[in-house]
Amino acid sequence: MPVAEAQHYRFNPFDLTKVWSHKDYPPVDIGTLTLDRNPDNYFAEVEQAAFNPANFVPGIGPSPDKMLQGRLFSYGDTQRYRLGINHTQLPVNCPHATKAANYGRDGAMRFDRNGGRGPNYEPNSFGDAPRQSNEPVYAPLEIHGWSGSHAWEKHAEDSDFVQAGDLYRLMDEAAKERLVNTIAGGLGAVKRQDIVDRAIGYFRQADSDYGARLENAVKAVQAKLRGEDVTIQVGEPAHAESLS
Repeated sequence: MPVAEAQHYRFNPFDLTKVWSHKDYPPVDIGTLTLDRNPDNYFAEVEQAAFNPANFVPGIGPSPDKMLQGRLFSYGDTQRYRLGINHTQLPVNCPHATKAANYGRDGAMRFDRNGGRGPNYEPNSFGDAPRQSNEPVYAPLEIHGWSGSHAWEKHAEDSDFVQAGDLYRLMDEAAKERLVNTIAGGLGAVKRQDIVDRAIGYFRQADSDYGARLENAVKAVQAKLRGEDVTIQVGEPAHAESLS
């Protein structure tokens, strides 16, 4: 999505509860991640793994997504507490095509030459020490408006139900039936009918057929729990004659 289009898109493109329509912006393949083996040691390769969204390759940077912006700090901070300051040297976390050059020194479980005897600050007079390049690694984002507390800016489709309905309508018939039956299995066991009705209303706002099928399925589950003989198919849309 071009930056110029983000400001006027039909919903907030940086709302992590939304998915950009593939019709509007087809996915772009940027690489392949191949999983070709199971961990040899679960603790070493899984429990000690540290995925930090603040680590970027040149050319890729963070979006204004509020959740991501918070995680840029919190993930690394949590990993330093959980695994220690030297967790980036562990084989599961360190780069294997190069050696990271930084001023990290000492700390628990340091197992290499500790960065040599050079200084741990920059700038310094030692020419072989790493230096800050000051070269931008990704394009900046233009910021609009004033900082402070403001009401949420509404977009045309800032709704909790639009995308849920879109997803439902993309499913084939078998998938819809499995989905409805799964939801009805739990919702049908709820004892307060007003809560059940309110929940079904949410699904109906996403798609009328979705809500109708779920209502029918829930009634079938409730009847079964009462020990009644149930003959209706819970995957079919609700009709007045089938529920009478």
